[in-house]
Amino acid sequence: MSDKPKAELTQNKLTHASFLQGFLGTLVAVFKDKGVLLMLVIAPIIYGFFYPWPYRSEVVKEIPVGIVDYDRSTLSKTISRYSDASPNLSVQPFASEQQALEAMYQDQIAGYLIIPKNLESDVYAGKPTHVSVLGNNSYFLLNKQVQMGFTTAIGTVSAGVEIKRDVAQGTYIKTAMAGTQAVPLRIDPLFNKTEGYGAYVVPAVAILILQQTLLMGTALLIGTWHENKKQHASLLGWLGRILALGTVTFSVACFYYGWVFSFQNYPRGHNILGTLVFMAIYAPTVATLGCFLGMWFKERERSMQIMIFSSLPMFFLSGYPWPVSQLPTPLQYVRWIFPSTSGMNASVQLNQMGASLANVSGYLYHLLALWALAFTLLIWIQHRQVRPKTNSH
Repeated sequence: MSDKPKAELTQNKLTHASFLQGFLGTLVAVFKDKGVLLMLVIAPIIYGFFYPWPYRSEVVKEIPVGIVDYDRSTLSKTISRYSDASPNLSVQPFASEQQALEAMYQDQIAGYLIIPKNLESDVYAGKPTHVSVLGNNSYFLLNKQVQMGFTTAIGTVSAGVEIKRDVAQGTYIKTAMAGTQAVPLRIDPLFNKTEGYGAYVVPAVAILILQQTLLMGTALLIGTWHENKKQHASLLGWLGRILALGTVTFSVACFYYGWVFSFQNYPRGHNILGTLVFMAIYAPTVATLGCFLGMWFKERERSMQIMIFSSLPMFFLSGYPWPVSQLPTPLQYVRWIFPSTSGMNASVQLNQMGASLANVSGYLYHLLALWALAFTLLIWIQHRQVRPKTNSH
C-alpha cells in the first residue's frame, strides 16, 4: 500500500470511538480551546449580567411631556396638575402646539396634551368636547406610558366633574361617587406583576442566547477538529460529544434559572422540575444541530460569520414577541426549523407561568423530533465525507 492511501486512512480514523471518549474528550477540548470556552461559558455568563441591566427599572417613569393649554381655566389647570402628579409623567407647559411639536422633534418631550379653548364652559354646559394626546410612536414603550399617564389624570378629573354635577342636582355624594363607575375595574397582572419590559423580554431572550452561543461554540469546536482531521467519531462517540456540550450549556442554564432571574426579580420557579426536564431536552438538541453545522461548515470561523446575524430573525419568528397568525404563511412553517421556537415558549410557560409538562408537550415533542433529524443529518454528513476517500481505495 502506498503512502497516500495510508495517509487517507489516518485521516478517516475515529477520534472518539466510545461514549466515554467522546464525553471526556469534548469536555477537555472545550476548556482547552479559549475561543470555544469564551463562547460556551464566558459569553452567556456575561450576557446574564449585562443584558438585563438596561431594563432594571422595568417601568419607564418621569417621562418628559408637554401640555398646550388654550383654555387657561380652573379645569384645565386641574388637568395639568393631575398629569404632573402622575409618576409616569414630568409635565412642562407650552404656549402653542407648534412649540410642543418642535420640542418633540428635538426629543425634548415624548408627547403632549392639547387642551382646547372653552373646555371648561363646554363641559359644564354638557356640550361634547375632548382633549387630544399626541405621542411619538417611534418609541412604543414611552408612548404607552404617556397615553396611560394622561388617560389616568383626565379620567380622575372627569370623575370629579361628574360627581360635582350630580351633587349640584341633588344627588347624595356617596351615590354620585358610586355612579361614576358602576362596575369597578381592577387589573391584576398574573405573570408579569410589574408589567415591565425586562420581565417580558429577558426570560425569552435568555433561551435564545443559550442557543446561539451553544450553536456557535459547538460549530467552532467541530470546525477546529475538521481542520485538524479529528472530526470523525462513532455513533456512541457522537452521543458522548453531544452530552458533554449539552451538559455545559445545561449548567449555564441553571445559572440563569437559579441566579439571574432571581437577582433581577423576574417571575421564576413556578415549575422548576419541568423547566429542568425541558432544558435536558433543549440543550442536547441545540448541541446536535451545532455538531451538524460544524461538520457542514468545515472551517472554524465560518459558523460565527453565518450565524451571528440570525438571532433577531429567530426571535421574531418564534411567535413570542409577535402573534404567529400575523406572520406570512410560509414563515409560520419556516419558524419550526429553529429550536428556539419551542425553546422560548416552553421555557417561559414552565418557569414564569407555572405550566405543566403536559401543557408544553407539543414543544417538547418538536425538540425531540429536531434532535432525531439533526443527529441523522450529522451521521449522514460524516458518512458522506468519509465515503469518497474509502471508495478511492
